[in-house]
Amino acid sequence: MDDTLTRASADIATEDPPAFGARATSIRRRLIRRLQAKTSTIAIVGLGYVGLPLLLRFAEVGYRVLGIDIDAEKIASLQDGESYIEHIPGRSIARARARGLEATTDFAGVAEADAIIICVPTPLGRYREPDLSFVTNTIDALAPYLRRGQIVSLESTTYPGTTDEEVKPRIEAQGLTVGENFFLVFSPEREDPGNSKYRTNTIPKVCGGVTPACLEVGLALYSLAIDKVVPVSSARTAELTKLLENIHRAVNIGLVNEMKIIADRMQIDIHEVIRAAATKPFGFVPYYPGPGLGGHCIPIDPFYLTWKAREYGVHTKFIELAGEINSSMPQWVVAKCIDALNERGKAVRGSRVLVLGIAYKKNVGDMRESPAVELMELLTDKGALIDYSDPHVAVFPRMRKYHFYFKSVSLDAKAISAYDLVLLATDHAKFDYALIQKHAQLIVDTRGVFLKPQDNVVKA
Repeated sequence: MDDTLTRASADIATEDPPAFGARATSIRRRLIRRLQAKTSTIAIVGLGYVGLPLLLRFAEVGYRVLGIDIDAEKIASLQDGESYIEHIPGRSIARARARGLEATTDFAGVAEADAIIICVPTPLGRYREPDLSFVTNTIDALAPYLRRGQIVSLESTTYPGTTDEEVKPRIEAQGLTVGENFFLVFSPEREDPGNSKYRTNTIPKVCGGVTPACLEVGLALYSLAIDKVVPVSSARTAELTKLLENIHRAVNIGLVNEMKIIADRMQIDIHEVIRAAATKPFGFVPYYPGPGLGGHCIPIDPFYLTWKAREYGVHTKFIELAGEINSSMPQWVVAKCIDALNERGKAVRGSRVLVLGIAYKKNVGDMRESPAVELMELLTDKGALIDYSDPHVAVFPRMRKYHFYFKSVSLDAKAISAYDLVLLATDHAKFDYALIQKHAQLIVDTRGVFLKPQDNVVKA
């Protein structure tokens, strides 16, 4: 960091006007001025699908940026000007490096940053309880380097109260006062990997502060990097806003997944039904069934709220029911695979199965909570011989829960015809579906790609 930045940071940390209220106002105003003048350094902790695009955006608009991650491989890639996320080109990293982007595994650098944005995972524990260890461990690692005149923004999806109950006490344990000489907001991430219609700056940004003064600083932080910032009355409101967005999707997907089962029993194509219903110009929004929920948000976020709601004596029956339906989809798909093989006189044990698409959504390489991986495990447990093909995932990545050692299979007529069953789990645009349909012995389609009835296609 340059000497000018270090001296300015020290000025904020040591100024001491006689009246405490005036001193707090002075600290806040000076921080806002620095943010608006873009003389601040922005530190972003957690450089995954959320943190890296945000880091690049702040660099793009002229801030000096510091990226921090405990994954040394990510840091090495950034230092070399290379990307490790498929939809983020290496030239974007190289441009940011030319503008002064720094990347490190060392948390000490945040001492010279005016703003610290936390974008770390918030997974579920073994019993679907919130696991905030990434958040709390990050705050604890940052704590020795926090000082007056900084703002921390938490972007990790979590239950209402996390910012006030978990983050704020850890900050104030360092002798800081949130809302007076230190500022704290919650601003939930809204990244959608692979969505070419929206960029980080064009997605409206919700922001809620622990105090009104915190919100004022939070708006100054984001307003020059994001086209539209949406203020809300508190951090808790912002936290619940994010959960509502994703629970809305989870519940509607649960509904259409249940409708899929009903339609299947009635021998009706649910995808045809959805396409027809979507022609109504009002009162209907199409959601599509699949083999289960994927991504870091939708399979996880509902359980954060159901867990917290119990503290208030509320049993979230509707949300939990949708979660049960969505969680059962991989088993339902596997049952369809077994039935389809049985009808052709084959047992699942010993059958060769090719899974098409193992990312959680189409046209990206994002593997987080992918239902395709659970399908692979369930079929393997039943004795199937599994391979996969995914143009976005060349080698099966390291994962905490699953341990497969595969490479993606190249698709040609000979390779496709060698499998007893081809299971379409993720409908990437790069797949040659005409080739697949022509040469596959049997296809189980979980995405409604094959529109016309075919002798070798079973809808699931």
